[in-house]
Amino acid sequence: MGWTTPDDLKLQLQRLWQRGFLLAAVLDDSEFFPRRLKLKGPTTRELSDRYGEVREWIALLSSSVGWYRIAWRRVNHRQLGANDLPAEIWVDSLDDALEAVGRKREARHFLELVRLTRVRLPEVVPLLERRPLRVLELADVWAALLDIVSWMRDHPRPGVYVRQIDLPGVHTKMIEQHRGILAEMFDLVLPAEAIDHEAVGAGGFLQRYGFRQKPSRVRFRMLDPVLAVVPAAGDQEMSVTSETFAALDLPVESVFMTENEINFLAFPRVPRAMVVFGGGYGFEHLADVAWLQERQLFYWGDIDTHGFAILNQLRGLFPNVVSFLMDEVTLLAHRKFWIEEPKPQTAHLARLTPEEHALYHRLLHRHWGFNVRLEQENVSFGKIGDVVQ
Repeated sequence: MGWTTPDDLKLQLQRLWQRGFLLAAVLDDSEFFPRRLKLKGPTTRELSDRYGEVREWIALLSSSVGWYRIAWRRVNHRQLGANDLPAEIWVDSLDDALEAVGRKREARHFLELVRLTRVRLPEVVPLLERRPLRVLELADVWAALLDIVSWMRDHPRPGVYVRQIDLPGVHTKMIEQHRGILAEMFDLVLPAEAIDHEAVGAGGFLQRYGFRQKPSRVRFRMLDPVLAVVPAAGDQEMSVTSETFAALDLPVESVFMTENEINFLAFPRVPRAMVVFGGGYGFEHLADVAWLQERQLFYWGDIDTHGFAILNQLRGLFPNVVSFLMDEVTLLAHRKFWIEEPKPQTAHLARLTPEEHALYHRLLHRHWGFNVRLEQENVSFGKIGDVVQ
C-alpha cells in the first residue's frame, strides 16, 4: 500500500523515545505537544484508481484513534464526489505518546529522578533534559551519584584520593565506572575556578577536579655493580616514583630504555649504565627528570610503525635519544619471527632520522609484506651485547 499505518505512527514515536525526546518532555511538554506526525496518504490519482483500498486505509486509521487524532480534509472528486480523507495525524499529549509506545512506567520512574534532583541538586536538572535516557539507565545509582556530586560541591578540588571520599554506599569502583556522567555533573555544579579546563577526557578526570593521583613509577636496573644504589644488594632492580627518580641524579653515562620486560630483566652488564623499563607511549613521567638530558640515551622498541611512533614521541622529550636494534639489518635477519601488526600507525613522524624514516616508510607501505612487525623480544640476545659493549 505504501500509505501510513497505525504501526508506522507508533514507529515514529518509538524513534522519538529512542532519541530521548519523549523522556525530555517529562520535564516540560509544552513545546513538544500537541505533536504532528508524518502522514503519507493516497494521491488524487490513487483515490480514483484504488478507491476500495483507500476506504480500507481510512477505516484502519480510524479504528486505532485513541492515542492520536485525525484532522480531515474534504476532497471533491469529479467521479467519486466529496470524500473526507485524513490530512494530518496529531498526538495531543505526552501521556498519549507514552501509552502508544508502552513507556509509561519508565516515564514515571524518570519523573521521580527529576523530582529528587530538583530537591537535592537543581543545578543538575539541565543534564536530565539533555541526557534523559542515560539518566534513566543510571536510576539504581542515581541517588548515590547525587551524593558524590553534593560532596564535591562542598569540597571543591579536595586534594584527596578518590578512595578517600567517605560516603555510605560509595566506592572507588562506582566513581571509576561513572566518570563520564560525573564529569558532566561536576561541570554543572562546581565554580569555574574549581575546574582545570585543560584536563579533558577520562584520563584527565582526576586532574580536572583536583583529586590526588597515584604517583607514576619508574622501574630501572643498574647495569654496573660498581654503581649499586643499595650496597651489597643482589640484582639492582628498583621501582621509585618519578619524583624520586628525578632527584636521584644517578652517576651513569648511558641510559637504555626498552619496552619488553624480559629484555629489561636480562639486559647485560654495561659499565656506567642503567636500563629503564619503558611504558609504550607513556614517557611523559620522565619529562621532568632534568639529569637525563645530560646522559647518552638509547631506545629499543619493536620494529613496527608503533615502535617508531613511540621513538618519535620520546624524542619530543629527549631530542638526542638514539635508537638501537631498530634497523633494516635487524629486521631482515629475523624474518622467521615476523608477525602482523594489528593497527599500524600512519602519522607523519618528523623526529625520525633519515634511516629510521626510510624503514618506517617501507613498513607503512608494506614493502616486505602486509603489516610486518618484529617484536623486540624475538631479537637474538647475542645482538644486544654486540650493540651495547
